[in-house]
This record gives sequence, C-alpha cells and structure tokens, in this order.
Amino acid sequence: MQSKAATVAEYLKSLPAERRDAIEAVRKVILKNLDAGYREGMQYGMIGYFVPHDVFPPGYHCDPSQPLPFAALASQKQHMALYLMALYIGEGSETLAAWFADAWRRSGKKLDMGKACVRFRKIEDVPLEVIAEVFRRVPAKVYIDRYTRVLESHGKSAKAPAKPAAATKRGSGGAKKKTVRKKPGARPRK
Repeated sequence: MQSKAATVAEYLKSLPAERRDAIEAVRKVILKNLDAGYREGMQYGMIGYFVPHDVFPPGYHCDPSQPLPFAALASQKQHMALYLMALYIGEGSETLAAWFADAWRRSGKKLDMGKACVRFRKIEDVPLEVIAEVFRRVPAKVYIDRYTRVLESHGKSAKAPAKPAAATKRGSGGAKKKTVRKKPGARPRK
C-alpha cells in the first residue's frame, strides 16, 4: 500500500495506533543508528532512508531524480515491512544477509524475509538490537562504494545521465523544427 503522505509525520499520523507504535519503535532504533551520510524522508510512498543527492549526486540509477535508496519502513496491507537494500547489493551483501538471518534467528524470533524485505506483524516480532546492528554495519560510504561497483560490473556508470536534447532540423526559412520519429509501419502524414 503506497501512501500519499508528503512527510514522515503525515505518514505516521495516517497509521492505526498499534501500527504507528510499532513503526515508530523501529524508526527510533534506525535513527539512533543511522550513519550521517543517510537521510530520512518519504520515498516511494514509504518512510525511506537514502543517500541524498548532496552526498551522491547521481542518485538512483533507475530514476536519477530520486536519491539512492538504502532502506525503507512501511505499513503494508497484511504486515509491516523493513526493506534493507544493503542485504542484496554488492560485494559483502551475502555475508551481511547471512549474518542478519542468523542474528535474527538467534534472538529467538521468527524471521519472515524475502530477498531484502523483512515482514512483521507486531513489534514483539522484531529483535531491535539486530536492526540497530545492521544499520551500524553499513555506513553510507560503504554502501555507495558497493552500489557503484555493481553498476560498473554491469557496464553502467554511477554518473547522472545527461538529458537528451531534442533532435532538430532546419525547415523552410531556416527555422528549426523538432524531428518527429515515426513509428514503424506508420502511414506518412498528409
């Protein structure tokens, strides 16, 4: 369920009390352990923790207008979720993911996890000390380094892509006209 809230405060206010209490408890732990290179804000309809453009100007390669996502916290329809991108991005992520799963299980709490999505129904299901430690283990500088190495290994650049200029041609009288690309099989205009 993607929220339309513009701020974290609005998002929290929109939640039922029990969910708000749980999300606020996890959020408090995150903020206490979040590296200074990250910021909190609304991203993709959830509470996001990201590397802002002033720290990593290229932003997220899928949408450079967005800061680089690191983690997110959300109330979904059937559960609450913590999304931890560092558990599957880059060198060292497998080790971090294995440590995370093991530490969660050693806490005696049941782990309900996808690739990087940790689902929970109540705050008692969450070992907050494990959440604190996973945030401490991945400072922004380390995350940016892992992220850029993954992009480079796929032949992509971590630089913000330049916006393509519209192609132009000269019409009668020397005025510039935008080039219109024709769709394959389209009939010419009259």
